[in-house]
Amino acid sequence: MRRMSLIELQRQFCAHLLDAPSPIADRLKGDSVASGLAVYHHAYRAQLVACLSDTYEKLWAWIGDDAFQTAAERYIALTPPQSWTLSDYGATFPAMLAELYPNDLDVAELASLDWALRRAFDGEDAHPLDGADLADVDWETATFRFTPTLQMFPIRTNCAAIWSALAQDETPPAATPLTEAAAIRVWRQDLAPQFFSMEACEYESLSRLLQGARFSELCAHLGETLGEAQAALTIGELLRRWLRDGLVIAIACGGV
Repeated sequence: MRRMSLIELQRQFCAHLLDAPSPIADRLKGDSVASGLAVYHHAYRAQLVACLSDTYEKLWAWIGDDAFQTAAERYIALTPPQSWTLSDYGATFPAMLAELYPNDLDVAELASLDWALRRAFDGEDAHPLDGADLADVDWETATFRFTPTLQMFPIRTNCAAIWSALAQDETPPAATPLTEAAAIRVWRQDLAPQFFSMEACEYESLSRLLQGARFSELCAHLGETLGEAQAALTIGELLRRWLRDGLVIAIACGGV
């Protein structure tokens, strides 16, 4: 029998862990080797399932033990860890769930909320602005910087209400589609991850500013779509809300 290279041995070992065809068990004879491979085979999966269970706790409660175990094992088989830390594992789990549950949009959306809240908890610290910082702002040229933990994604179901009920150990409502376009924003305020369900106007407004639009450009856009009077009320409420929630960390003025 020819001698295996280290890289070949590692590949066969990895295939064995993932239940892919691998001759490693036949090549490495002996009861102690077989029992050792069995331990690694079980531990690899068990640790990754535990990792996903911890990150996607509310999703797990929502779909139940058996469905979660099946989804987790499928994900593990398709997606080996790529980072030095398991806190990064599971980033594409919601995308897989969207394929696995195409008729139950709440499943992937609930997973997306679980993931975003976990990432917000681990995110970079930032110091929010307060009202006193706005005194010298040139609103015509102002652009905004938001807290680095801010994340947003559109939703089509009442996943936020489901998550909140599960978090409070209450009976969650049945999954239902939303009647109007909406989105969720997630961020960390002080040491606590937060989320807020947004209407389409706030989602679009934040998206524009995150992409570098000036505040004056946003005001002009809202004026065209809502009318000047309603736009003034809307932008005032949005700015107040963003400052209250600690989303804005800097406002730059000037430039072309």
